[in-house]
Order: sequence, then C-alpha cells, then structure tokens
Amino acid sequence: MDREWNDSQPIYRQLRDRVVAMILDGVLKEGDPLPSVRNVAAEYRVNPLTVLKGYQQLVDEELVESRRGRGMFVNPGARNLLLKAEREKFLGEEWPRVRATIDRLGLKAEELLDGAAGQSPSEDAPSTIAESEPSKEEEG
Repeated sequence: MDREWNDSQPIYRQLRDRVVAMILDGVLKEGDPLPSVRNVAAEYRVNPLTVLKGYQQLVDEELVESRRGRGMFVNPGARNLLLKAEREKFLGEEWPRVRATIDRLGLKAEELLDGAAGQSPSEDAPSTIAESEPSKEEEG
C-alpha cells in the first residue's frame, strides 16, 4: 500500500480501496489474513480507529470476515464480488467518458489495439504494503 494519502477522500476509504486493489490484484487471496489493525496504524501513522473503520467497510460489504481474537480474513468469493462490482462501475461511470474521448479523437479499434500492444501492467508497481515504500538504502 502506498503511504501517501490524498485529500480527495477520507483515509479510511483510501485504506479500504487499497485492500480492494490487493484482493483484485491477487496479492490477498481467499482465506488470507489482512494486515493487523495495529500494524497498519503504526506503519502508516494513522489512528487505529481509522484503520478499523476502513476494515469495517470491507466486513459490511462481506468481502472480509472478522474472527474474534484472530483478525480479519478475506472471504471466499470476495474477488469475484469485487470484479463484478468494479466491472459494473467501470462500464457505468468510466467507460462512457473513455468512449467519448475515443469518439472525439476519431480513434479506430485497430489504433487502440496497436497502441496497447506491448504494454502490460508495470512490473515495478508495488503489490504489497511493504513494497510501496522505498527502503532506507534506496532513499540514501
């Protein structure tokens, strides 16, 4: 997870979105534990109640479950639920804007496919909480 927060939405919501991204990317799989509230709060210097509120949203959405005394765990089927919801959101909210831009620029399907050829998700993109922050050696 990225350690930087933006001002566009509350931190608890950003935490929730980062966990969702980790589930969608396969970093967190069904049955995997979420990082503990205490660890996330300490590592990112946020209030534990903020982390708990973000995690509670995931519980309310039935993406994770809380096991008393053991932590939070990704529910079976969570990735499929997220994929369905994210696809609907993309098609309903983002795709119309993308389509309008494509139309405005007069792009053809072949141009879009040729432009996307050879481009894959960045291998350097952080996939875990720890990977998103440069190490002390890298900062040096």
